[in-house]
Amino acid sequence: MTFFTNYINLVLIAIVLISGGLLLWPTLKRGGRGGVSAAEATQMINRRNAVVIDVRSADEFAKGHLPAARHLPVGELQGKVAQFVKNKSNPVLLVCQTGQQSHKAANLVKEAGFAEVHVLDGGVNAWQQAGMPVVKQGGTK
Repeated sequence: MTFFTNYINLVLIAIVLISGGLLLWPTLKRGGRGGVSAAEATQMINRRNAVVIDVRSADEFAKGHLPAARHLPVGELQGKVAQFVKNKSNPVLLVCQTGQQSHKAANLVKEAGFAEVHVLDGGVNAWQQAGMPVVKQGGTK
């Protein structure tokens, strides 16, 4: 019992608890959903050949999308995702306008048997705010 009554031990325990909480904060903040930032998405696309699937409507897709993105609306996702991603061990990056629709779509892709499914946090909005390029029907912005 003297361990807990020693002031220095209590301070060390407090430091451990606070630092552990700070390390867990990003995961807790995003609800454990496992989304990736624009920078992480870029690395995943360039280094790991991630397949980028944009789940927005055709109109939204035409207004601007990630350069490597393939269009597959949420309604068609479950039946056609296997046509877009031949190797189920390749990372799949789902993109929508704000990230909300992609999180819902991620469950469908995981149920289809894909091992590594990620969502772009903040969607195309966050991508553009990070200064990353988007492709429109007429070219790159």
